Amino acid sequence: MFVCLCKAITEQQICDAIDQGARSMADLRNQLAVATDCGLCACDAKALLARSHSLAPSQAAAQSMPAAQPVPAALYATGQGSAQFYPV
Repeated sequence: MFVCLCKAITEQQICDAIDQGARSMADLRNQLAVATDCGLCACDAKALLARSHSLAPSQAAAQSMPAAQPVPAALYATGQGSAQFYPV
């Protein structure tokens, strides 16, 4: 079954990458480029990681993603907030 339609990545390819040592979404992105386009496949890829490690999907996500950093609201009021993330 295809997990990532954008990159034509199958469940078997993800399972093979996990068997070969992939332990996080970052590993899967580096090895297979999964979840690098639209991102809709990320939940399924995380679930496969969790299943292979007997973790809940939320635990697998926590291991593979850095913590979000808040952006001070004052930056948006001045129009400078988005410039930090999307420089022109």
